[in-house]
Amino acid sequence: MDQMPSKRISIQVSLSGYSFKIEQGDSVRKSAWLSSDKMFTTPEFQLRYDYVDISLFTPKCALIPSNFFSPESARDLISRSVVLNETDQVCNVDVPQFGAVLIYSNSIGESLSRAISDTILTTAGNKSEVFPELYYILGALPQCRDYNKILASFCDGYLYLAIAQGKSLLLCNSFKTADFTTAEYFLFMAMKKLQLNPEVSTICFRTPLGADEEMSLYRYFNSVEQF
Repeated sequence: MDQMPSKRISIQVSLSGYSFKIEQGDSVRKSAWLSSDKMFTTPEFQLRYDYVDISLFTPKCALIPSNFFSPESARDLISRSVVLNETDQVCNVDVPQFGAVLIYSNSIGESLSRAISDTILTTAGNKSEVFPELYYILGALPQCRDYNKILASFCDGYLYLAIAQGKSLLLCNSFKTADFTTAEYFLFMAMKKLQLNPEVSTICFRTPLGADEEMSLYRYFNSVEQF
């Protein structure tokens, strides 16, 4: 008998709530954005999955080339890019496809991501670690079909953005924004600096886009895709 395809749940968590996507074979099902009080009544969270991805929208991240990184210098390196509180815990994860290490802190004043990690176990009964949204953006970037790969997320007043050409990473950053129009400003500023033409490029988003937001992007980009 054919083996059942693996089942994966991918959860995005922020200060304002969460959403999830369930994939099994060719089947994909996405939720709406849900408030944190819905967590314990979400039936999908009572199941186990072969793979559990938990993404937290934290801007406290810094991507460092592997040859410049050492564990003892992690806090100093990320402190050069973002403001940390003394009690913020600093972690790191390898991003081998780009020869880099992502240093990050999940200390943003929420507890939902930890509760989800404790609740949704893998089929083997293991907890899954919570990684920053930028980590998953970098992981999904090669899936962008064009040579100019542009992948972003927008949530809680931050634009998270990575841009690559082929296998070469050009940019990985987050930008504090007042609204989606401001997020577009940072997006176009980054593309102009990298000399990329939006008219021949596809912009991909990991977070849902409203109808107005998608139409606004179509005014400038050749195509808009949602992952």
